[in-house]
Amino acid sequence: MRIVSWNVNGLRACAKKGFLQVLQRKKIDVMALQEVRAYPEQLPDKVRSPRDWLSYFAPATRPGYSGVAIYSRIKPTRVECGLGESRFDEEGRFLLAQFSRMSIASVYFPKGSGKDRDNSRVPYKMDFYRAVFDRIQHQRKLGPVFVTGDFNTAHHVIDIARPKSNLKASGFLPEERQELTRWEDAGWVDTFRHRHPEEAGHYTWWRQFGGARQHNVGWRIDYVFASKTANHRVKNAFIWRKTMGSDHCPVGVDLI
Repeated sequence: MRIVSWNVNGLRACAKKGFLQVLQRKKIDVMALQEVRAYPEQLPDKVRSPRDWLSYFAPATRPGYSGVAIYSRIKPTRVECGLGESRFDEEGRFLLAQFSRMSIASVYFPKGSGKDRDNSRVPYKMDFYRAVFDRIQHQRKLGPVFVTGDFNTAHHVIDIARPKSNLKASGFLPEERQELTRWEDAGWVDTFRHRHPEEAGHYTWWRQFGGARQHNVGWRIDYVFASKTANHRVKNAFIWRKTMGSDHCPVGVDLI
């Protein structure tokens, strides 16, 4: 089984750049999306409901903003939209699909920078992290859980090309990084880093100017975190850097 997560930076735009080809040709079983930036009814039929796929959406209230989705070849036993707190759910950031043997969440964690790049949204971001953590801690009691998505935080120095120049930037602040450490201390596993502990140069997001992607000046901010029981099922964790269509690339895991 293959689980893939991708921040598509606008699904309507990504659909014009090969989204369906990736979905259909990469042997994917579950695809979690972030930053869909569209209501389901705004999507072309073939994108909203591809053949042989079931699709579920948690859009933001605000048009053209945020939003997450899950596409699955397997019918979930339950789908849960939101965290039950309006300040988070109106931004369309959390969707959880429960299957017979596992649960998979698609999560779009907020940026903390704020519209004036003054880190004014960091408190909101940290509150959201804690709300997701509480929710998935409960979910893991029911079985293996994979938390996929754009976490908007580079955890370690190895996860960012230019750490020194970003020490005061949201996405690499000590409190943001410490939150991911807290997750790991609680038993959650960064599936890619667990399998590639010393490998530098693996990034999932690049700025859209200055040749950042061409020169691989990026950040690893997209993850698949797994509960301990879920991690036991992972045989491979990957980053598809060469897959285009967004300023992020897909990440994922193959399961036993």
